[in-house]
Amino acid sequence: MFEKSKTPRKITEHSLRNIALHYLQRYASSKENLKRVLKRRVMRSAQIHVDLDTKEASQWIESLVEQLAQTGVVDDRIYAEGRVRALFRRGISPNGISQRLNQKGVDATLIKEVIAELFIETPDPNLMAAIKLVKRRRLGPYRLSEKRKERRDKDLAAVARAGFDFQTARKVIYAESFEELDEMVSSD
Repeated sequence: MFEKSKTPRKITEHSLRNIALHYLQRYASSKENLKRVLKRRVMRSAQIHVDLDTKEASQWIESLVEQLAQTGVVDDRIYAEGRVRALFRRGISPNGISQRLNQKGVDATLIKEVIAELFIETPDPNLMAAIKLVKRRRLGPYRLSEKRKERRDKDLAAVARAGFDFQTARKVIYAESFEELDEMVSSD
């Protein structure tokens, strides 16, 4: 019944590599995000182990991430494509997807390229994502009919906060039925 020590161990080049590989086994990551994760670990360790050279550790991180990128373990394009598809399936707007990828440190030109591919594959990805969001959150036509009218403004606001323009939000919230939404999708 001994508790495990929460004190971070001193970071070495070898332990940093193990930390990175363990992180990548659990989570997909961009190069920049992996650097941030590793830097946080180094800073946490440096608070306890004052003899840890953080500049040297930063160099280890840079070389490690470059090695992982060269071997294909970390690939920003594959990461971005996977995140775009996953977020789009959840009903996140292309604008919202772009912001999330930007937060993870993906290059802006790469974000534009990957989102442009989404526009090629799907006739109106903005409308499709809005329909998926409305369905997942049970807004608009997916809401009980007796509560629909009184909740319409709140539903519109929820879709707008999710990053959709007013026209798209209005189109999906004011649809009479979910069959009408399905027709919107099939007509495009």
